[in-house]
Amino acid sequence: MNNTMMNYRKLTAVEIETLKAQRCDASDWNEIEVTDAFSPEYVHYVRFSGSIRMGAFGKEFCLAGGIRKHSGIRYATLHNVTVGDDCCIENVKNYIANYAIGSGTFIENVDIILTDGVSSFGNGVEVSVLSETGGREVMIFDRLTAQTAYAMALYRHRPEMVARLRGMISEYVDKVSSSTGTIGRNVVIVDSGYIKNVRIGDCCKIEGASRLKNGSINSNASAPVHVGVGVIGDDFIISSGSSVEDGVTFSRCFIGQACRLGHNYSASDSLFFGNCQGENGEACAIFAGPFTVTHHKSTLLIAGMFSFMNAGSGSNQSNHMYKLGPIHQGIMERGAKTASDSYILWPAKVGAFSLVMGRHVSHQDTSDLPFSYLIEQQNTSFIMPGANLKSVGTIRDARKWPVRDKRTDPERLDQINFNLLSPYTIQKMLNGVEILKNLQQVSGVNSDAYTYQSGKIKNSSLKNGLKYYGMAIDKFLGNSLITRIQNSGASSIEELRAAFIPKSEYGEGNWVDLSGMIAPKKAVSALLNDIQTGVLDDINKVNDRFASIHASYYDYEWKWAYRVIKEYYGTDLSSVGKDTLIALVERWKKSVVGLDNLIYEDARKEFSLSAMTSFGADGDENVRKEDFMQVRGSFFEADPFVTSVKDHIRIKTELGDNILSLLKSF
Repeated sequence: MNNTMMNYRKLTAVEIETLKAQRCDASDWNEIEVTDAFSPEYVHYVRFSGSIRMGAFGKEFCLAGGIRKHSGIRYATLHNVTVGDDCCIENVKNYIANYAIGSGTFIENVDIILTDGVSSFGNGVEVSVLSETGGREVMIFDRLTAQTAYAMALYRHRPEMVARLRGMISEYVDKVSSSTGTIGRNVVIVDSGYIKNVRIGDCCKIEGASRLKNGSINSNASAPVHVGVGVIGDDFIISSGSSVEDGVTFSRCFIGQACRLGHNYSASDSLFFGNCQGENGEACAIFAGPFTVTHHKSTLLIAGMFSFMNAGSGSNQSNHMYKLGPIHQGIMERGAKTASDSYILWPAKVGAFSLVMGRHVSHQDTSDLPFSYLIEQQNTSFIMPGANLKSVGTIRDARKWPVRDKRTDPERLDQINFNLLSPYTIQKMLNGVEILKNLQQVSGVNSDAYTYQSGKIKNSSLKNGLKYYGMAIDKFLGNSLITRIQNSGASSIEELRAAFIPKSEYGEGNWVDLSGMIAPKKAVSALLNDIQTGVLDDINKVNDRFASIHASYYDYEWKWAYRVIKEYYGTDLSSVGKDTLIALVERWKKSVVGLDNLIYEDARKEFSLSAMTSFGADGDENVRKEDFMQVRGSFFEADPFVTSVKDHIRIKTELGDNILSLLKSF
């Protein structure tokens, strides 16, 4: 706020007399300092104690409804407070103590704002994420990222690394600890109650909050934070661009950038990273990676790890089997969804982009069967491998996430990869193909059903799973290959072979999803080794390394794909022939168009006569169709999403034809 850079002077005798005449009082007038531009004209009914500094009051605020108020201080008690230029502070019921207030800030109708003793303002609070009984605590701080939190919570098998990471955070906590709180520039705090040991960033609006205690609100001009009516928060960090509204209650929570919590949501010991939304329901000990969304009053998320997740109404999990307490945890990998009234008994692990319906109590691990339906029928869990690959909802989700990234802060803390298909999910599909083929081999190709992870896979579901996974693998590997051909600038097969050779250090082997960031496990391990050995000794350097790995994704992806193309197709790209490349591109084109046609047919279901049920009240079928069109805006062929699928088929077909023409010219 640069208040310390301003020149201050003592009050003149005339200014003191003026202030006294305006019903002001001070424990020691000599403790009050002001800038040269200060005028006592706008200071009335104020009690001063301790060290006080004030700027000039030249600004007029225009409030909603057209009311105008001049800056100044009226009806307030201030103790050890610095007030910047052009602030308006009035009607403070108790007092403001031990704060530095930035210029242009408006504070009205509040109970108390104070810093009591030395505070770290929420930094260093231990959040017992995933395990309510402890063991995976994450130390929250202003610059916490989803990736750092993942390493701290999930890599407990590397205690030395975790200890080093916690040590770096402790150093940061020491640096930001102070006995003086800060309220930034152009902040609005109105109609609020108890605010203690809270650091408030620039341009924040706090309107009607009930209680805020021991926290940081990291608002800034690029990404303001809003805290609304009835909010109660203890031991927290709220990151830039977020809003917490309408009776939300939270304790020991980190709320990441551009998150939205509202409508009486309740959360404790939980982490919410970029673009999460929580309304009406409840969260306890959850690790909510980017784009975790829950909107329903009856939904409880507990002791789970999620990302790109949408929780249906009445979704619930249980981490307590009434033996040793709430010690269990679960993981729903990226993109997993729960249908209404779903239930999962932890421990369990749900594969990426899977849909969970019904009640599941058999502790399944379907992580190697991504894009599946997990459906309960008569107390049995049925798995439909790969079924979500043809779902119009899956593709719609994948397209909407980048558009719904509301982070406006120039510095985006979380590293987020939006890709639906990646080495992470394709490797799991390759594992899934092997699993399904082994089931066929052991139980017979003609078996009615197969048993896997305490669940059942019907014969038809298994065969469809092999087909869908095969198409997705062809699509991904073909995408990587065609991108290399496009970017190669090659004019001969020899130049193309040379361009295929990967240059990156990492990429081969297993990949991991660090709560939104997809990366080679070897690259992540190298980073964690550098933390453990002290090569990385500052938390900002750790964040920079995660960002560097994220920025190198496509180079790493190609190195992985290059090896898998050799293993999966038996094609060595360093010596590949033209005819083989043409065959691979043809295979890619067939898989892309095939998957798009499946999605196209799935979308058609949304326009069937059964989907029009409840439309056209009091009319016949023609009225129903007309009502449907007026509400939905179009019929099937004219629907924007359907049109985009058709455009995608056309564009990819043209791309494939162009690449084939190029290859044939060599």
